[in-house]
Amino acid sequence: MHSPTLVIVAGILAVLVTTVLYAVWYFNKGIPGLRLWTLSFLSASVFCAILLVRVHLPEVLSGVLAQASISVAAYLCLLASRAYMGLRPLPHGYAVTAIAAVMALAAYFTVVQPHMGIRFALAGSVSGVCFLLTAHTLARGGFRNVPARYLFALVAGLHGLFLFLRPLLFRLATPEGGAGVNMVALLSQFVVLEATLALVMMAFGTLMLTNEYTTSELRHLAEMDPLTNVFNRRAFLTLLDKAISSAQRTPSGLSVLAMDLDHFKKVNDTWGHKSGDDVLRHFVRLATGCLRNEDVMGRLGGEEFAIFLPNADSEGTRVVAERLRAMVASQPVLTDRGPIGLTVSIGATQYLPGDSSDALLQRADEAMYLAKEHGRNRVEALAL
Repeated sequence: MHSPTLVIVAGILAVLVTTVLYAVWYFNKGIPGLRLWTLSFLSASVFCAILLVRVHLPEVLSGVLAQASISVAAYLCLLASRAYMGLRPLPHGYAVTAIAAVMALAAYFTVVQPHMGIRFALAGSVSGVCFLLTAHTLARGGFRNVPARYLFALVAGLHGLFLFLRPLLFRLATPEGGAGVNMVALLSQFVVLEATLALVMMAFGTLMLTNEYTTSELRHLAEMDPLTNVFNRRAFLTLLDKAISSAQRTPSGLSVLAMDLDHFKKVNDTWGHKSGDDVLRHFVRLATGCLRNEDVMGRLGGEEFAIFLPNADSEGTRVVAERLRAMVASQPVLTDRGPIGLTVSIGATQYLPGDSSDALLQRADEAMYLAKEHGRNRVEALAL
């Protein structure tokens, strides 16, 4: 199989991948990075086309265009990975400068001082760095949780490393190295084959990342309250069951807070439901500011919320509840129509051997209703 045949295959695959990714992006424009990955594979398609028609172009033009297209493809892949991971975009000035420098050097070593070896080394410089940075960007989150990221990172990292090793392989394959011209031809075919395989694997990786993101979004919609972005009742109870199982196996404590915003119906009637939504979001922001990373908050319905505190003793639970109550009372919700004062009634309890999640939450609710009966804007405790 000759290298031109491999290049044709790679070009066809690049065009097909670009088309598929464009279709996926067209119907799923919210997936971060997908548009940039589509443009990256489009640049790879351009690169393959340049290789196929290079005999019909001036050598300097084909070399410069090839350097530019493959560098842009790698850089777009890096930008896509950063967008997918929610990282800020890179300043494009550095990339533009690097790509322009590579293009200028390619022209210089084609026209002024012809040197095929240096041109070949330049071909993998920018793209090699970009693919290695892509691997570093995506390899986060834990393989068990997000395997698609690590598989994509592995392919990108190996491809980036190979781009840096290519000049060494060809140096060893030159007649001075003892391998001869036949080995150079064989290595040329191997280089194209490796690039084709990397293209296919990264295309599958992109589709796997798309599926990962879509699955994550569906899970988020199923588990999270869309208004306040805390766990909904079902997800909260599931996590509470797991916390109870952990508390049964270890001597660490587990506390639950049940909370209800005081006179919330009056807020809706007086200020409107939009302001009521603002009040709920404001309360959640205050509450999450009082919590540790391991604490879990959920919206049980309406203005009712709950929090469970793993590894929390009685005194620590009271401190958290009182701090939250005081913070809510001292920080009104600011609206265009003026501040809305807010208070919360909190019931606290602690896990007792044999408690189910329903029993534990029921006891916290009873304590919260005691706080309501005793005047609101207070903390009451049962079995704490």
